[in-house]
Amino acid sequence: MLPCAAAASGATGARVGIMGGTFDPIHIGHLACAEQVRAACALDIVLFVPAGDPWMKRGRDLAPAADRFAMVDAAVDDNPFFAASALEIDRRGATYTVDTLRELSGCCPDGTELFFIAGVDAVAALPLWREADRLGSLATIAVVTRPGYDTSDGRLDAARRLVGADRMVDVPIVGIDLSSTDVRAMVRAGRSIRYLVPREVADYIEKRGLYRA
Repeated sequence: MLPCAAAASGATGARVGIMGGTFDPIHIGHLACAEQVRAACALDIVLFVPAGDPWMKRGRDLAPAADRFAMVDAAVDDNPFFAASALEIDRRGATYTVDTLRELSGCCPDGTELFFIAGVDAVAALPLWREADRLGSLATIAVVTRPGYDTSDGRLDAARRLVGADRMVDVPIVGIDLSSTDVRAMVRAGRSIRYLVPREVADYIEKRGLYRA
């Protein structure tokens, strides 16, 4: 399957969202965020792209990439507007957003618009990303914002100047105060994660014995 859902369908002029992350594991917060951005930006599809070897999290003990992808694939299977891609997992070496966007741009039909979905805290650190000044030429950055986030330190303004203010769009969402770290800690403690992750993901974690002490 081609890494770009628009290319796989043969669609032209599609608006494709890209949601990256380690997804260790994927949870309802990720899914709710993607759905709200999909609606706000009129996206035809949101492509979930689990990181293979995320450079910003090197040295951290991650679940195997194959397991993280399998959980993402199971979590999005029932939504016709969501799809999973193993693009970053299949590509060797460290995972960089600019490489992913270049690859997707190359495989999608002419006229496809890419929207890279990222949290406001991640975008604030965007100047540290590889070839950050090239991101705006490859995709619109959909900045997921939450009420009360402090932007007074100027980091978001610096990111806007770097990629181009017209290449960033703020998408306010109703956030869910949940992280993958929380889910892993609950599994280690033997607590229920029902309703915090899709049932298929909870079943997969149980079957594979992931995140146990």
